[in-house]
Amino acid sequence: MSIHPQMNNLRPALGDIVSSIEARAPYGAVFLSSNSGMNIFIDNQQETVSQGDPTAGTVITAFDGRTMRERAIGGFDKESIQRGAQALLSEATFSNHTKIDPGPRRQGDFVTAMEIDPTTLSTKEKLERLRDLHQRVRKIDPKIVNVRIQYRETREQSIFRNRHADLAQDIQRLVLFVFLTVSSEAGIRFNWLGKYGTAGWEILSFGDDELQDFVETTFRLLGAERVEPGEYNIIAHPSVSGTLAHESFGHGVETDMFLKDRAKASSYLGQQIGSPAVEIWDDPSLPGEYGSYFFDHEGRIAEGTQIVDQGIFRRGLTDLYSATALNIPRSPNGRRQDFSRKTYTRMSNTFFGQGTTPVDDLISQVEDGIYLKKSSSGMEDPKGWGIQVTCHYGYEIKQGKVTGRMYAPIALTGFVPQVLQSISAVGNDLKHSGGTCGKGHKEMVPISTGGPHLLLRARLG
Repeated sequence: MSIHPQMNNLRPALGDIVSSIEARAPYGAVFLSSNSGMNIFIDNQQETVSQGDPTAGTVITAFDGRTMRERAIGGFDKESIQRGAQALLSEATFSNHTKIDPGPRRQGDFVTAMEIDPTTLSTKEKLERLRDLHQRVRKIDPKIVNVRIQYRETREQSIFRNRHADLAQDIQRLVLFVFLTVSSEAGIRFNWLGKYGTAGWEILSFGDDELQDFVETTFRLLGAERVEPGEYNIIAHPSVSGTLAHESFGHGVETDMFLKDRAKASSYLGQQIGSPAVEIWDDPSLPGEYGSYFFDHEGRIAEGTQIVDQGIFRRGLTDLYSATALNIPRSPNGRRQDFSRKTYTRMSNTFFGQGTTPVDDLISQVEDGIYLKKSSSGMEDPKGWGIQVTCHYGYEIKQGKVTGRMYAPIALTGFVPQVLQSISAVGNDLKHSGGTCGKGHKEMVPISTGGPHLLLRARLG
């Protein structure tokens, strides 16, 4: 494990800094964070290599159960951090009536499992591999207008210390997208294919059949029709299922939203909000998924949280502040974009639980409907609980078979409980897709969404 050397040098002093905070406040913690990375862009006209936005700094936290006070300090200088802690304490008065649970005693150093660490590859080697991928796609069809390759790697290193915790993690995330543009007299269409994970370079390979199907699908989009608006029986691909989980019982159950009275879900706790087939989880401990980590930015060890169990809303996601204010159990979902940002309750890997029905059996149950194949975006109104999932394309289903008739784009809309209550069967497959999620269009963190195929009924347009 190769944690930033300045962070490692500071680590032995963190216990004393925490003790100095807790001489005045009921709870103290120190969080060290270093983020770095690189980006590579290739298309038919140009290539660029750039450094990711690097951040490195320390957060000092003092909490009395009512007010969370923090100070961010750039870098890892011991004297600067000690002065920052003293200044933070001198500026505030703390209530000592509330006991803050620091969690169980825990210690450990964690690192992403990798076969090929991208930091062992030179920039030249990475460029050569990405150029090869670019050429492989271009050669599939001479009518391709443009192929764009986007690669991003990020290294996130952090150390967390409180009275009971001494933790470090070294996380490597990778993203590789192929964007394709094609045209005809019918217009211009684009499509994308991605690989992502908390892992090494070994996850970034594309097979020839995979690329061929990708290109053929993109050209078929030139002849895609618009779906007639109305209620449909729907098969949702895991890409679409994941977006539905993320938007319906992701943002709406981040419990810092409960404190602001901005989430309708808060009034449904313990109630049946979906069919008995619906299980929804958030789990940052999943190996290799893009939203995974070993502990959150408040030192909570990663584990799964079951949000919906047999259609019943069991619990939301928390950070330390929201769990304390609402007097509910903690979950490992306190996350920062970087050391200069505050902690929010954030999703990690959010997904529908796996069912038992083979996918072909799901499709065979649909006499007349739509197979939503690829999600492109989602929106939710946590206050009103309306939802919209925009799909890049889908296919007609007739008499239990997927036909070649393509529709694009397609929007699924509805009221969250009605959509979830319409789910009548759940596939026995499970797949995740990586991405980045903002809290109010800012405070970006890596996440994944996923699930199995779902059979449901909703409005499309």
